[in-house]
Amino acid sequence: MTISNSIQTWVGTVLAVQANFYRVRLDPPQAGEGLEQSELLCTRRARLKKLGQQVMVGDRAIVEEPDWMGQRGAIAEVLPRQSELERPPIANADQVLLVFAMADPVIDVYQLSRFLVAIESTGLKIIPCLSKADLVTARERREWCDRLQQWGYSAIAISVQTGVGLERLRHQLERRITVLAGPSGVGKSSLINAFAPHLDLRVGEISDHWRKGKHTTRHVELFELPQGGLLADTPGFSQPTLSYLPEDLIHAFPEGRERLASHNCQFKDCLHKDEPNCAVRDSWERYGDYLEFLEEAIAYQTQLRRSRNPESRLKLQSQQNGTSTYEPKLETKRYRRTSRRTQQQSLNHLYDEAQE
Repeated sequence: MTISNSIQTWVGTVLAVQANFYRVRLDPPQAGEGLEQSELLCTRRARLKKLGQQVMVGDRAIVEEPDWMGQRGAIAEVLPRQSELERPPIANADQVLLVFAMADPVIDVYQLSRFLVAIESTGLKIIPCLSKADLVTARERREWCDRLQQWGYSAIAISVQTGVGLERLRHQLERRITVLAGPSGVGKSSLINAFAPHLDLRVGEISDHWRKGKHTTRHVELFELPQGGLLADTPGFSQPTLSYLPEDLIHAFPEGRERLASHNCQFKDCLHKDEPNCAVRDSWERYGDYLEFLEEAIAYQTQLRRSRNPESRLKLQSQQNGTSTYEPKLETKRYRRTSRRTQQQSLNHLYDEAQE
């Protein structure tokens, strides 16, 4: 805590953002110095709003105590960020814990691959976590872990019910800010409850018809873990967006990076699709996913170029198989209601003509 011009200030971490309020956890050495609580409910200084400074979950911030309300604070400054995610909006994260259930619902391989590629764009460490390990055999667990190892990831199989793998995972979460990601219904809230039972988060059910999870998390929030570290629960979604340049997409696949490091393609601008003497093509399991994502990336870049043309009218259309394409928009005429003043003038004009 510092005191300047009779205004007390503290440094803390933003744990949650709801409406125009921010819940900030003060750093331990400062808590108790002039305050009875270790957390403050804060607003944002008008100066930051004028500057367009967004306050995100995970931000390190300087908090002032307003003169008009001693039990609330005001965020006066946001410290420089080490990392920043747009979706979900989280600052200063160290790693992403990607959770997929091995059963109920079963793993969608295409969806898992898409999540991994999307998260690669963040530059953060990825920890694949296979939950509900108690619902499958030991052989199935080994096969899935071996499969992900071939993709370039070291996966952890866990079970909240039996405790399998939880201790190993706990060590990887200590003293770090971890973003919890994955589709709905895979056990993210149950996992948080296992590490921090005092939170007692609501756990969603599985849809009997679709065998998919129901959304339970509505906003991003950081939860403190008893062993140290912060865990960010995020709303589940099924198809994360991909925003790669076609030439950069191959670097989102560890298998592709490994092959590029050991071999050189004939062309520097090789897209690893149908070029001759390509060192990457046709030799790994997820190559089919790469080709599909590549077509999406090419379509996205084409749409961006055409969007600069006022005559271009394209829209993103999602297909049932999870792919996306760009299709022409239907042209619709826009009608504007005639103002009452114009209507009155027209009536007056007709009346004058009738009088003549």
